[in-house]
Amino acid sequence: MNEKAYKSMGFGAVAALTSGIIVICIGIAVGILMIVSGARLLHDKTGILF
Repeated sequence: MNEKAYKSMGFGAVAALTSGIIVICIGIAVGILMIVSGARLLHDKTGILF
């Protein structure tokens, strides 16, 4: 009975750790893309004439 509980807790811990690492990687990638696109927009702002 206890072995099943320990295996279940181990699987939950691995799943939580894996999903946390994936979320951190996606957050870093999205942050970099937002900084690059914002810098590009600020750079191209000077060429706009109304």
